[in-house]
Amino acid sequence: MPLRHAVLGPRLRAASVIAACLAALSPAPAGAASDPPGHPSLQRQLDDFVHRSGGPPGAIALLRTEKGTRVVRAGVADVRTGRPPRPDDHMRVASTAKAFSGAVALTLVDHRVLRLDDTLRERLPQLPDAWGSVTLRQLLNHTSGLPDFSQSPGFLAVLRADPRHQFDSRRLLDYVAREPLRFEPGTQYRYSNSDNIAVALMAEAATGTPYEELLRKLVYAPLRLHSTSLPQGYRMPKPYLHGYDVSPPPPEDVSEVIGMSGVWASGGIVSTPADMTRFVRGYASGRLYGRRVVEQQRQWVEGASEPAGPGRNSAGLGIFRYETRCGVVLGHTGNTLGYTQLIAATPDGRRSLTFSVTSQVNESTDAEQLRRMRAVQENFVCALLRGKSE
Repeated sequence: MPLRHAVLGPRLRAASVIAACLAALSPAPAGAASDPPGHPSLQRQLDDFVHRSGGPPGAIALLRTEKGTRVVRAGVADVRTGRPPRPDDHMRVASTAKAFSGAVALTLVDHRVLRLDDTLRERLPQLPDAWGSVTLRQLLNHTSGLPDFSQSPGFLAVLRADPRHQFDSRRLLDYVAREPLRFEPGTQYRYSNSDNIAVALMAEAATGTPYEELLRKLVYAPLRLHSTSLPQGYRMPKPYLHGYDVSPPPPEDVSEVIGMSGVWASGGIVSTPADMTRFVRGYASGRLYGRRVVEQQRQWVEGASEPAGPGRNSAGLGIFRYETRCGVVLGHTGNTLGYTQLIAATPDGRRSLTFSVTSQVNESTDAEQLRRMRAVQENFVCALLRGKSE
């Protein structure tokens, strides 16, 4: 969920910046490509990424294979204390939270509580009739055409006036309720934060259970996620990776600037690198639901996550396919004020990468930094798929 700056003081930019950043997440043989001579180690690459001008204060990557977990980290988790990032540090996972709403919805599909062809008219008749034909499938692969509430003038005005405002998370779509669909459902791909709000509301309507409880029962418990939550406020649980605004220097801590009630199912989850590793291994492999649902989830359409992940991107149901020069991984990305995330795993879930940095990196904030980050991420994916421990 790409939330960025609001009007809070001399370091946080003019309110117009937030609008620009709220828009927004068969394998090749492993070893089919080779790295150039003198290819630097993963540690050197991450160090270089952090220490370049405009780089994040800290970064941590967890590479999990059949042989165990390797942690690569650079910079600091907190510029005040200088301590290094750790796998059990909390962080905002941003739009990788959309994979969690995908996990809930697809588990309910597997249980036959929901159907992928269920429409908003059937499940959420209180929403505008003009949106009625949109299906759960179209919400999950961002082909719904729903207008993005996080770009609406009304929502942005409230956020600018009070970045910690307590929104009614279940009424976020009200900000765009008078707007028509952006296109006929199923005819285009357009990443929208409204999609996953609607997914969570459909799950609640089908079960009569709050989304937060569905997360606990259907995702956290079976995947043994012990440090993952969906808060409403702005406080971070300790210990945590501090998120920073790095433009211009020196870095400013923005970890607790914005409340999470205004992003909810589209980007509000807080977790740790260790928990996100467990999550993506189970999610990418389809451990939460049966083969029938996995096959539906992996019907790909052209479209990139936000920010774009490594290699060539395509969109499935609550998941993205990243086709790198070394092979394919499945996962999701995300960015918000102070944080950027990538979670990815092989389709069998046996190898995974969690890649977290402590500043916001996307096309709007710094296109060149995004290019560099994607190149580093692809190199990490290649090392993961080849089983190297460089």
